[in-house]
Amino acid sequence: MQSISTSGQDYYRALAAKDARFDGIFFAGITTTGIYCRPICRVKTPRQSSCVFFSSQAAAEAAGFRPCLRCRPELAPYNLQQNLAHAIWQRISAGALNEHSIEVFAGQVGLSSRQLRRVILQEFGVSPIALAQTQRLLFAKKLIQETQLSMTDIAFAAGFGSVRRFNALFESRYSMAPGSIRRLQASLTTQQEISLRLAYRPPYAWDALLNYLNGRAMAGLEQVDLQQSCYRRSVRIDDKQGWIQVSHDVEKQQLRLDISAGLSSVLLPLLAKIRQQFDVEANPVLIAQHLQHDPLLAQQIARTPGLRVPGSFDAFELAIRAILGQQVSVAGATTVSGRLVQRFGEPTITPWAGVSHHFPTPEKLASLSIEEIASIGVPKTRAATIQAFARFAAAGGLQLAPGLALNEIVQRLKTLPGIGEWTAQYIAMRALRFSNAFPAGDLGLQKAVSEDPSARCNEKQLLLRAEAWSPWRSYAALLLWQSLSA
Repeated sequence: MQSISTSGQDYYRALAAKDARFDGIFFAGITTTGIYCRPICRVKTPRQSSCVFFSSQAAAEAAGFRPCLRCRPELAPYNLQQNLAHAIWQRISAGALNEHSIEVFAGQVGLSSRQLRRVILQEFGVSPIALAQTQRLLFAKKLIQETQLSMTDIAFAAGFGSVRRFNALFESRYSMAPGSIRRLQASLTTQQEISLRLAYRPPYAWDALLNYLNGRAMAGLEQVDLQQSCYRRSVRIDDKQGWIQVSHDVEKQQLRLDISAGLSSVLLPLLAKIRQQFDVEANPVLIAQHLQHDPLLAQQIARTPGLRVPGSFDAFELAIRAILGQQVSVAGATTVSGRLVQRFGEPTITPWAGVSHHFPTPEKLASLSIEEIASIGVPKTRAATIQAFARFAAAGGLQLAPGLALNEIVQRLKTLPGIGEWTAQYIAMRALRFSNAFPAGDLGLQKAVSEDPSARCNEKQLLLRAEAWSPWRSYAALLLWQSLSA
């Protein structure tokens, strides 16, 4: 496969070919229409002399272009990179500047407001405020076109302080009233639920991801329905409660989200969590180009193209699940996790009998005695680790500053009692979304790379081989675990 280039000529070739590999990597502004499009837009390809290319929607809108109503740039998967600017951008996209001023937000990420502006301007070509405004407008546009929420609900869900401000900015930026783009399809939503969509870069190994989640689903909290090919769970964000169901639309290359109406005011942070859990932003072609140089990985890539690293809806949940999985089978850890949810979690009501509780909060688990935690069927040493981790999370330990290196985070986690290298790497890999995290102490990974089925290599040997897989070692780990299943 040819590597993805970044020249203007190659961008135009990708636009003419409707190349999905570049979806979200760049946007094309068409000077003759004043509209900007995704590279996969199905309209007639304009002449190259009419095209200007941008790395983000915000840059295109700052140059005076309006989003295309056909390809809908707000649907494009993000072009996330593991650097400080993109880590800050993720927080802005999840609504961080809806609640806080630039100065307060800059302090939260460990920068001065001047440093924050400089970092964002250098990477995206616009100010943090302009970036946030673009995200709000595009998210509002998404809700208008995909739901039947009222304009008032949409304005506040997108982070606008008033409907008047929302209407004014929408009309000034897009030269149209918000209501003019609404699709009057009553079937899109009911009073009980909201339906939204998230696009991804194909291919997407949906069945493999669903099977992975199925084996680790915590009874009461989440449910995988293999017959209906969907994932369900309870949701609690701040004081809002509800549920979600995630399914796969193969033809449109999108994930479909069915969301309870009670979560309408927290849709922005909710979608950010779903994007992480289902690894929507992955670029599978780019990852495969790198990993297929290893013959063992190449075989599994051919079997399961588009394999994702399943993330987590909530970092604390995943971390506790990882602790419960120490030195026991996947099935055993899943059973004990379900007991913890149903014994200490808060009951809730959803359309499914198997989804009946919210995960216990860090404060709840931190308040329990070691004996109470151990009563679910774990050793007291592990119960003590859960208690210590809950206190760590309750004190803000998982609210990490953007730009922290993988090694720094792993070392910080390992200062907690009972958290070793495997657990720290696994948390970094799935909960904190580090693409290069790699739990080399995992017996399954050591066995998967061994030529002799009855033997396994040691951790040092595995780490040496994994050097060539950087910066995608997490994806290599998933491929190796999948090879064991095969």
